Amino acid sequence: MAALDELALRRQARRLLAPWDRPGSPGATLGLVREGALVLHESAGLASLELGVPIGPETRFRVASVSKQFTCAAILLLAAEGRLSVGDSIHDHLPELPDLGTRITIDQLMHNVSGLRDMLELMRLGGADLSHPCRTEDLLAAIGRQRGLNFAPGTRFRYSNTGFLLLGRIVEQVGGEPFGEFLARRIFTPLGMTRTRHTPSIAEVVPGLATGYLPQGEGFLRAQHGFPLGGEGGLVSCVEDLALWDRNFTIGRIPGLAEALVAPLPFANGQPNLYARGLEVTSYRGLRTVDHGGLWPGYKTCFLRVPEREMTVIAIANHGGIDTHALAHRLLDAALEGTPGVHPVPPMPRPDGLIGRWVAPESGTTVEFAEGPTATQHGVPFPLAPTGDGRLAAMRGVFPFTVSLPEGDSLTLETDAGTLTRFHRAPAEASLPEGLAGTWHCEELGATWTIAPEEGGLAVQVRGPVASAGPWPLQAIAGDAFRIRTPGTLFQGWVDALAERGADGRIAAFTVNGARASGLRFLPA
Repeated sequence: MAALDELALRRQARRLLAPWDRPGSPGATLGLVREGALVLHESAGLASLELGVPIGPETRFRVASVSKQFTCAAILLLAAEGRLSVGDSIHDHLPELPDLGTRITIDQLMHNVSGLRDMLELMRLGGADLSHPCRTEDLLAAIGRQRGLNFAPGTRFRYSNTGFLLLGRIVEQVGGEPFGEFLARRIFTPLGMTRTRHTPSIAEVVPGLATGYLPQGEGFLRAQHGFPLGGEGGLVSCVEDLALWDRNFTIGRIPGLAEALVAPLPFANGQPNLYARGLEVTSYRGLRTVDHGGLWPGYKTCFLRVPEREMTVIAIANHGGIDTHALAHRLLDAALEGTPGVHPVPPMPRPDGLIGRWVAPESGTTVEFAEGPTATQHGVPFPLAPTGDGRLAAMRGVFPFTVSLPEGDSLTLETDAGTLTRFHRAPAEASLPEGLAGTWHCEELGATWTIAPEEGGLAVQVRGPVASAGPWPLQAIAGDAFRIRTPGTLFQGWVDALAERGADGRIAAFTVNGARASGLRFLPA
């Protein structure tokens, strides 16, 4: 890469970071690896607002789910030594797990096709948000209460932090040492990643760690998090160390990992699964990409590789309002500018008739579309981009979501494993189903929800095994479908719910479906 090309890219990176290059703001850091060299590393904003410390080359961040590829790498190292097989049942190594009536393999955990409900969502629906103090034992208890799955293993994709917590524990059981020590000895030290470490306790003092912040009005609030961190997201790292990890994909200093981490596992119906082992394998502008994001209160990360161009973009922020996925892709666009073989971005179709709320009557699942265009599910908004065939697809990493433009008052949404779901436009006005008021219990959450009048409507008060929460307001959607809003540290979310009626026509139960935990049934307490 010519020196002037590097200069132009650095200036592009500074332009992208300019909104946070001001006093009193947390910010972000950007890195670009090209042909084995870190050709760009630019930062803006403060690592600590209280101390006035700027983000610099040595600043560390919580990289959250970017940790998942390292957890899978640890499993693969043990498999290469014959100490386990990725086809082993998880009960072979963790016999204390509940019997869910079907066999779940280690590989299904790595590919997010296990069907296990996400422990963080289980905790949240039991009243314990990420800011609430929590122990590993509490997370394991939430997993142990489960008697069902989101789906049969291998048939669908659903992102599950549960699977990666369990993978970390399998590494400890088989490897015979703490997870962090295994990672340090087998991966970090050999690759020279001296600023990367596994931090299971949030109380652990980490030199050079940026503080995470969330936007609040015109200012910022220190992000609070009380959950322990395991194989699902416990790493602290930085741009330089992730660049060293990226180099291993090319030179194989730790052999075998590069190929094994991106090995696919198709769904049972033969459809491809874009989620490999802790990494997503997809395409962008006609180029194959390998990437993963990370999200934790006050921190966001995007690790984005373009193998055929020997190029990797790393974006990390300690500002909860920064979209590092978009930031990384804008820097990638700049780096690809003028190079052959890169597809132009398809024109955006007119989203005629798309804007508004839609509901799938059979499940009560909802989606909302707004100008931009953007879509929102379970309270999480995400931008949409044209696909080239007249549809719109989610720009949010590992969540398959492609929508066709409406045909009258209905539209089709394609998600994982080629699943097609028909949605209908929700009515402008609706009423909550009668008979919801009362006390309800969900055994798999270990939580009791009391629904009672609150400020002109109904709201839920939650009493769970670790914490209490509420009021969570109820919102009418259509017929027996309704929504429960669940405010949290990361976003103001919601879960979709559908009432079940007995032979007498009265509500006998209701089922709650969240983004990562579905089929949770509430019965009268």
